[in-house]
Amino acid sequence: MSVFDIVGPVMIGPSSSHTAGAARIGLMARKILKDEPIRADITVYGSFAKTYKGHGTDKALVAGLLGFSADDIRLRSSFEIAKEEGMTVTLTRSEEETDHPNTVRIKMEGKTGTVMEIVGVSLGGGRIEIREINGFYVEITGEEYTLLTFHHDQPGIIAKVTTIMALGAINVSTMKVFRSAKNANAVMIICTDSPIPSDLETEICNISAIQSVIALSPL
Repeated sequence: MSVFDIVGPVMIGPSSSHTAGAARIGLMARKILKDEPIRADITVYGSFAKTYKGHGTDKALVAGLLGFSADDIRLRSSFEIAKEEGMTVTLTRSEEETDHPNTVRIKMEGKTGTVMEIVGVSLGGGRIEIREINGFYVEITGEEYTLLTFHHDQPGIIAKVTTIMALGAINVSTMKVFRSAKNANAVMIICTDSPIPSDLETEICNISAIQSVIALSPL
């Protein structure tokens, strides 16, 4: 256990799980969208749904989508700022049971027309995990440099991607691959010790069968 686990993150309160964690989920959602959101349909579940107003979960989620960190004083005015910036927000409370009590689903649309849907959970102490992107199961904590590839499952994809990274002197810490079925759609999650340069990201994106690439920096 670290000091961070005991003391918690630097944040606008009152709750590390319901406020700081929610802000980090919203911020990670914005990074995954790779665009400025103009619309966000937010559904909260479990404990999030029961206490979201009292703990500022709704404001924190919107603040993250605006690009604000958990310790940004503007968190308290996030709905007003979203309106000023032309972002439409809807929030729905769901009684559906989920695997984790602090769960949120965010459907986003960006200025360029990009549409993305994520599911995130707040684990406590400001820690989060993104568990779903556009229906794909993923595991993204926001604590490491992370590269995601969405691709068609076929032999050689992993080798091609890791070869490019090796030639670029990028060290891989962990890697996981999820697929919907054999020879169907798949997602690869690669955590690295350093950021992926834009030229390597482009080279990986140009690999045949890779549909899109997302490079994430730690929150």
